[in-house]
Amino acid sequence: MEYHCSFCGQNNGQKSDFLVGVVVPVTTVCPCSREISNKGAHNQRSMVTVKLRFKKFFWIEDVIRIIEDSASGEVYSLLKRPDEKFVTEKGYENPMFVEDVVRKVAEQLNGNENFTWYSVEAENYESIHNHSAYAYVEKE
Repeated sequence: MEYHCSFCGQNNGQKSDFLVGVVVPVTTVCPCSREISNKGAHNQRSMVTVKLRFKKFFWIEDVIRIIEDSASGEVYSLLKRPDEKFVTEKGYENPMFVEDVVRKVAEQLNGNENFTWYSVEAENYESIHNHSAYAYVEKE
């Protein structure tokens, strides 16, 4: 998979600031669509962006895992048909609004004392609507 990572530092002569960021593609299944449909539900491809301030070293892969586990499902670069069936059914059993994804990621980050500040944003590129859905949360 392709994950976009960033490292952003700033020093004004008195104070230093350093942020690590990662953008992770995920999928979500619409809870409303699932509730009203007899045979399925529409899904979205989503991008989740997390930016972090931290006290000590951490693995970006661990943050990616938190993000992927907080969505309806992961995005894969290649799937065989049986795998595709598994992925879509797994997502169907775990429907999420964009706000749910952001909230779940934030809950996981709150449980890690290493992260002193974070922002989490997610955008769902709607598959059947002419708009995107967006949510953002930030630790003060």
